[in-house]
Amino acid sequence: MTETDALPSGPMRARAVIDLGALRANVRTLRALAPAAQLMAVVKSDAYGHGAVPCARAALDAGADWLGTATPEEALALRAAGIPGRIMCWLWTPGGPWREAVEADLDVSVSGMWALEEVVAAAREGAGVARIHLKADTGLGRSGCQPGADWDRLVGAALHAETEGLVRVTGLWSHFACADEPGHPSITAQLTRFREMVARAEAMGVRPEVRHLANSPATLTLPESHFDLVRTGIAVYGISPSPEIGTSAELGLRPVMTLTASLALVKHVPGGHGVSYGHRYVTAGDTTLGLVPVGYADGIPRHASGTGPVLVGGKWRTVAGRIAMDQFVVDLGGDEPPAGAEAVLFGPGDGGEPTAEDWARAAGTIAYEIVTRIGSRVPRIHVNALPEQALGGHGGRA
Repeated sequence: MTETDALPSGPMRARAVIDLGALRANVRTLRALAPAAQLMAVVKSDAYGHGAVPCARAALDAGADWLGTATPEEALALRAAGIPGRIMCWLWTPGGPWREAVEADLDVSVSGMWALEEVVAAAREGAGVARIHLKADTGLGRSGCQPGADWDRLVGAALHAETEGLVRVTGLWSHFACADEPGHPSITAQLTRFREMVARAEAMGVRPEVRHLANSPATLTLPESHFDLVRTGIAVYGISPSPEIGTSAELGLRPVMTLTASLALVKHVPGGHGVSYGHRYVTAGDTTLGLVPVGYADGIPRHASGTGPVLVGGKWRTVAGRIAMDQFVVDLGGDEPPAGAEAVLFGPGDGGEPTAEDWARAAGTIAYEIVTRIGSRVPRIHVNALPEQALGGHGGRA
C-alpha cells in the first residue's frame, strides 16, 4: 500500500499540494537537533496555511510530543477533530473560552493577573484543574509578565491557586525576539533573563514539567536554548526561518507546500500592448501572454507585481504588470503552451520551480507570510498520508 493519496483527476483552477511525507521528515530532522527536549509542532493559522488537522496528525505520527496554536479556538478545533495529546494555546483576550479550554484538557498560557483570575474562575466553577504555562517577558515586549515584582506577584498567585487544587503550573516559557539573526545581542540577554526568571519561580516553589524558549531558528542554531521543550513552527513546513540561518536544503528541511494553477488563457498580442491595471507593463514586441487565474484574493502578494516568479513550460517567467484580485499575467515570450497548462508558483525548488523564499524576496516580505496567506479558495490536496491516516485513525486525514 502506498502512502500517496490520489490527486483529483480533473482540471483545477489552482491547488496547493501538501506533502505530509515531507512534513514528517522535517519533524524527525528537528527532533534530532534537540534530542534531549520534547518537541512542539506549532499548527496555528491553519498550520501556516497547510491544513491544521492533517498536519497535526502527521506531526504526531512523526514523533511530535506537543501541538501548539495561537488562539484557544484553534486548539479547541483540533480537539473537536479528535486530536489527542498535549495541546498548548497562548493568545488570550479577556472573556475567552477558559472553561471550554480547561474541559478540553488544553494547556493555556498566562501572562498576567487578569488571565490567571479568569482561568482560576473557570476551574472554580467546576471545569477541572487548569494546566497553565506562566509566560515571562524576557525582552520581546509582547505578551508575558515583566520581571521583578510583577513576576513575583503572578507566580505567587499561581502557586496559591495550585495549593487550592485549581491549577497546575505545567510550564514556564518565553519567546525570542531575534533568534533568526545569529549573533544578535538580545539573544544572550534573553537567555540570561529567562534563566533568572525560571530560577526565581522555582525558588518560590514552582515545579514545571517543561521550561521552553526556543522557536524554529533557536531550535536550529541555539542548542543552549532548548531546555525541556522546543516550539517549532515554520521549520515544520520546510521553510527556513531566515536567509541568515541558511536555505531549507542547507538546514535539511523540505518545503511542504507546492502551489500551482492552470493557465486560463494563452493569446498572441502585438508589441506595445499594455498588460493589466495601470499598464505598468507594456510588451516589447510580438509575444504571447498567459493568464494565471489566481490573485491577491487567493493570497498572491500584490507587492510582487512585476517581480513574482512562475515556472511555465520548464521556464521561469515573471509576473507582467500588476497582480489583480483574481488573476495575473505572465509574458511567455512567444511560447504557446495550451490553456490548462500548469503554472508552478512555488514548491520545494528541486524541479526548477521558484520557492516561497523566492516569492518573499519578490514581495519584500518573509516566507512565513507567503504560505500563510494562501486563501481558502485554493484547495489543499494532502498527499503522502500514512495508511492509518487515510483510514481516519490516529494520524488520519481531514
